[in-house]
Amino acid sequence: MNVLIIDGQGGKIGAQLVREITERFCDVNVSAVGTNAVATAAMIKAGAKNSATGENPVAVASRKADVIIGPVGIVIADSMLGEVTERMALSVARADAVRILIPMNKCENLVAGVVSCNTASLISDAVSKLQNIISGEKA
Repeated sequence: MNVLIIDGQGGKIGAQLVREITERFCDVNVSAVGTNAVATAAMIKAGAKNSATGENPVAVASRKADVIIGPVGIVIADSMLGEVTERMALSVARADAVRILIPMNKCENLVAGVVSCNTASLISDAVSKLQNIISGEKA
């Protein structure tokens, strides 16, 4: 299974996802793509072995992914303070992959119905949903 983690800004969420997923799932191929070099570096430091930065890597990796995980902003053009381009958002949205989107009420994108949770809880829930997908259950 190919899991793609996309993150931007400082890459903290992506780094936490990389760490949790690589520790928990041995048979999963994890790729990490940052919308900027800082985010990519954070995910590499967390253990990502396949990594890249920028718009074209998001587009290419999205085509090859079975599951894409990242903040909800990865499907919203101009989100993350403008780091997510229209092509990036469309590539993720059009990918033939399951998307696990982490709700972040930041950068002028507010998700209604989402209670304030700490990032650790959100990461845990995302990894739990990935576990359900891997085991063939409904996410």
